[in-house]
Amino acid sequence: LVYICPNSDFKKLIYIIQLELKCKQQIQIFKKQWYQRRVRVNRTKIPVFERVLWRASRGKALLRHMEIGEVLKDPATEEEIPKSTFIVYFQGEQLKMRVKKICEGLGATTYPCKEDWEERKQTEQEVEKRLTELVSILEETKNHRFRMLNTVVSSINAWIIQVRKVKAIYYTMNKFKKTETGLLHAEGWCPKFQLNEVDRALKRGAQAAGSGVAPVLNTITTRKSPPTYHRTNKLTKGYQAIIDAYGVASYQEINPAIFTIITFPFLFGIMFGDIGHGLVMFLAGLYLVLREDFFLKRLKSYEEIFLMMFHGRYIIMMNGLFAIYAGFLYNDMFFAFSQHILGLVGVQQTLPNITTLRRMLCTCWIQPCILGRTMNILEPVLFGIDPFWNLAENKLTFVNSYKMKLAVILGLIQMTFGLILSLYNYRFKGKYLDIYCTFVPQMIFLQCLIGYLVFMIFFKWFTVDAMSKEQPSLLICLINMFLDFGGEIADGMNLYSMQRYVQAALVVIAVICVPWMFGAKPLLEHMYPRVRQMSYEQFSNDGDDEEGEDEEEHGVMDIMVHQGIETIEFTLGCISNTASYLRLWALSLAHAELSEVLWNMVMQAGLGMSINKYIHQ
Repeated sequence: LVYICPNSDFKKLIYIIQLELKCKQQIQIFKKQWYQRRVRVNRTKIPVFERVLWRASRGKALLRHMEIGEVLKDPATEEEIPKSTFIVYFQGEQLKMRVKKICEGLGATTYPCKEDWEERKQTEQEVEKRLTELVSILEETKNHRFRMLNTVVSSINAWIIQVRKVKAIYYTMNKFKKTETGLLHAEGWCPKFQLNEVDRALKRGAQAAGSGVAPVLNTITTRKSPPTYHRTNKLTKGYQAIIDAYGVASYQEINPAIFTIITFPFLFGIMFGDIGHGLVMFLAGLYLVLREDFFLKRLKSYEEIFLMMFHGRYIIMMNGLFAIYAGFLYNDMFFAFSQHILGLVGVQQTLPNITTLRRMLCTCWIQPCILGRTMNILEPVLFGIDPFWNLAENKLTFVNSYKMKLAVILGLIQMTFGLILSLYNYRFKGKYLDIYCTFVPQMIFLQCLIGYLVFMIFFKWFTVDAMSKEQPSLLICLINMFLDFGGEIADGMNLYSMQRYVQAALVVIAVICVPWMFGAKPLLEHMYPRVRQMSYEQFSNDGDDEEGEDEEEHGVMDIMVHQGIETIEFTLGCISNTASYLRLWALSLAHAELSEVLWNMVMQAGLGMSINKYIHQ
């Protein structure tokens, strides 16, 4: 280094050069005495690390940090963690141990720092060279994996099918038993009409496998109860799944799913009776049925909600069809509109003006009929509820009562039909003791209570009208039938003469049916062992040879416990099931009222639409 300056300043220059050399020597000594430590730590811990390091070193450690632009991943959790790199200058062994413990406590990764710049440069080059090699290896591995997967992807489906076939074969073979001669022996159930088909399938399998031993299929006799098998198709599959969710019928019993195809959508229609809404549901189900081949090819690409709707497409279509039918019964279509549909053509021209009609409806109970030409002739509506009920003040009272009674009637019909099906099952299996000790008392008990309530409903419909002085409450009559047994009928609650004696007799008969159901069958089987039938499948051991011993173990007390459970279940079920059928009334009423509220509060008030434009004046 050459300095060019005047002679007068030469001494000063020499002094400056000497001072600079001394400073460089002091710096070299300082570098030898001080330690350098590079640190990499999580970026979120920078403030904590800096404060702890300052306090531990009492300000004697020099810290510099810089954020790492690349986001690093935790090798254990694969989470992206932003980090920063640090370099710390400190002096002394004690401070070195403190800095090291602080780094370990905060989870920092430390690296040694070479004192010589050339060594640091060489280390950096080695690290970069190693990183380049690793990147090259990773890229080559990725390309190799991509090439391997490309060759596998064309065969993966065939491999999956092959693995599933092998798994199914081994799963089936595990159910076989090996005989002493080395042959495989298995027993199973098969529908009788498919027996020849199974035999042909076994022979085809033996020929395809090149087996030298032909398979042998024999029909054996067993005392075990066969499992239940129901043949289904696209229409009946959904209804059969609903029935199986509650319970599977025993072998050779009547399958209730056949009747559910009609009763289930009919009861839904009673709850959802609306011509417009039912039509929308019917068209949606019909679209899924007509396009089922299109959707079957793409089932794996659809969500779970759509798959649930698609598998129940026939149920949706049938529910919509019966909702339309019930909508004609209720005379409701979209927002509780009533339509003049059947038998009312030409009558609108003879109606009085709407103001007069409203005044008439507000002053008396409107009759379910249409005013005729002379105003004195009443022409009844041919089908469904009279549309003029929508103009009456007591519309809600009438519809509420009508749907509630309809729900009870339908409940009695379906429960009675279920008991009749049990009668056919008993007759088919020859269980005549169950007919007289189970079916008969159950039928009498049901008709004495719920049947009598339905009788009162029809009797009131035929004998009591809006102009009658006495309007007896059927619910109060039924309650007083038990609470006021044999007492006088209260004023305004008398439907017919001798009512108190009829109700008392029905209560006595219903009470007698309870011990009849509970103790008649166990008592007869104990007194006459020959009448003991091969029933009580819950006590059987699926047809083992020791069946006789099991029958001896189940004495009178076991059978009475079983009969007691059935008796309690049936007697309580008569009341609870009847109350459950009131859901038909509640949901139908809720649907109609919500539609009306939507019209009044949204369509009429919000959109400025009026019902008067739809009424012929």
